[in-house]
Amino acid sequence: MNSIKFMDFCAGIGGGRIGLENLGMTCLGFSEIDKNAEITYKHFFGKNEVNYGDLMKINPHNLPDFDFMIGGFPCQAFSIIGTRCGLKDEERGQVIYGLVKILKAKNVKYFILENVKGLISHDKGNTLKTILELLDNAGYKVYYKNLNSLNFGVPQMRERIYFIGIQKKLIDDNFKYKFPNVYSGDNKFLEDCLIDDEKLTFDDRLSSYQTFLKYLDNKYNKDKYTINDLLSKEYTIIDIRQSDLRIYYEKTPTLRRGRHGILYVKNGKFKKLSGYEALLLQNFPKKYANKVKDKISNFKLLQQAGNAMTSTVIEEISKNLMKSVGVT
Repeated sequence: MNSIKFMDFCAGIGGGRIGLENLGMTCLGFSEIDKNAEITYKHFFGKNEVNYGDLMKINPHNLPDFDFMIGGFPCQAFSIIGTRCGLKDEERGQVIYGLVKILKAKNVKYFILENVKGLISHDKGNTLKTILELLDNAGYKVYYKNLNSLNFGVPQMRERIYFIGIQKKLIDDNFKYKFPNVYSGDNKFLEDCLIDDEKLTFDDRLSSYQTFLKYLDNKYNKDKYTINDLLSKEYTIIDIRQSDLRIYYEKTPTLRRGRHGILYVKNGKFKKLSGYEALLLQNFPKKYANKVKDKISNFKLLQQAGNAMTSTVIEEISKNLMKSVGVT
């Protein structure tokens, strides 16, 4: 697949890019408007990487020719925890139209687009129908499926909808694409990811710990948990929500931009999930995570990892796509 060139749109910090580069594809540039994400992206991939900026303002003819588009178009407009305005959201929901404009202008052969699973049911399915019609009219055979990162080599529950598209002129009427169900590589476990031992211990020396004790005693959690019970099992994951506390074993809840209240138990103590660990939970290799450790703030890394694509899902989807069209 070394001959395949791609561009990374709504790139975030490059989770999708890693998935494609793992297959030998070559990135020609990226598009990202979040300046903090751009800084992290360039720490990962090099300061000379070209950011083409706001894709809604890009003149497609100023882009290099490329074969494959990867894009995690903004999800807040379709998310249960977002605005749910969908395609009426001028700032974010309309980005799909900008992506389609580039697909057509650059005669792109293949694409993968990612969004939150809420897109499937948004506006009683009308938003999804509109997007599929838009892509179909642009000349693409499109398949979509909701996949969970938990089945793709990482211990994180993360459901997302993935669209793959192939130019109709490249395939015949009998063409079929089948989404993968699992990752063909090695699985990561919590103990492979929760390894940031340098800081973020959570104990009674912190005022936030006292707040946590009061939280355990609120009307939703009172008499349900004791500190000793919570500390009794290694790698217990504790998700501190607005009201009720949730416990997980052998997996974490979905990492999100605004969710920073995840604790876990290690060596009989509470630890806060760090941004470095969040990157590993999204299957960013350590060689990338190490480049930003102590250079990008923990808060920003948690946000950015929460917005990122899981690289293993993109890798597996892309591998199936390339096999289905005979590219090796």
